[in-house]
Amino acid sequence: MDYLDFLPNARHAKIGEIRAKKERWLNQPKKGFVRFREPWARVRHIRAAWHDFAGDVVRIGAQEELNADERELVRQVLRSCMPWRKGPFNIFGIDLDAEWRSERKWNRLLPELPDLAGKVIADIGCNNGYYMFRMAHYQPNLVLGFEPFIQHYYTFRILNSFAGLDQLHNDLLGVEHLPLFPDCFDVVFLLGIIYHRPSPLDTLRDVLAALRPGGTLLLESQIIPGDRPVALFPESTYAKVPGTWFIPTAPCLENWLKRTGYRDVRMFCRHPMSSVEQRRTEWMIFESYEDFIDKEDASLTIEGYPAPWRVFFTARKA
Repeated sequence: MDYLDFLPNARHAKIGEIRAKKERWLNQPKKGFVRFREPWARVRHIRAAWHDFAGDVVRIGAQEELNADERELVRQVLRSCMPWRKGPFNIFGIDLDAEWRSERKWNRLLPELPDLAGKVIADIGCNNGYYMFRMAHYQPNLVLGFEPFIQHYYTFRILNSFAGLDQLHNDLLGVEHLPLFPDCFDVVFLLGIIYHRPSPLDTLRDVLAALRPGGTLLLESQIIPGDRPVALFPESTYAKVPGTWFIPTAPCLENWLKRTGYRDVRMFCRHPMSSVEQRRTEWMIFESYEDFIDKEDASLTIEGYPAPWRVFFTARKA
């Protein structure tokens, strides 16, 4: 079933135009597309007979479901999706330790999750779908992942071709496409996104408009420590990331939410970042958290800015 069947208020015609354009784009014979499209094609016939999304590790398929050649093919395809940013996964017995220990973030969200059963949900910037699979445990009607990056788009497609979950979909859409989805979602997850937006207030307004009346936003963000309602605007990079714009304090982010129209705004977790949660692994072999922090003073980034904390908010549309 097309995910638009669950979204009667969405701008179907415009979304259809975008999807057709993206499909033509994906089918180009360019190396950057073929690199991820071909591995997906090699394994899309494989279906897992078993999965488990209730625990910290997203488990799709048991080792005994595949013969040695099939399992080696799956391993090669998973390796072709590197670097893996979110996880952990276990795919047909293959342990996949991603850069982020995403189960830690999910476990902080768990006590505050609204009822997801039968709901229509958006995961903005869904990456490889780790959180979408965790949501699937609660039996939503639809989880739509917005993911504009080709690597993550195909990685989720590979994983869900194994899992075969009809209620999970992703599309090559970004947060800027939210105005095409007015009053569509019961719940929106906006995790690790807001500080990558050059206009965070506009983004929060777009999310609010995409929520159905009474809908819930679950927001997680990088912040700087402090009790004053201010935001850091880095000169060029923050913790070596060029696409970082405003890094607020928790009170500043709370004010952003309130002044853009959210109700029942509540912070429920705040904690410092560390290399325990984000680190280099055999599935992500490039620089990670320890490379972004001052070697002499862990309270500072490599640029000399305050080192990041993370914060969680829940908020509601009236």
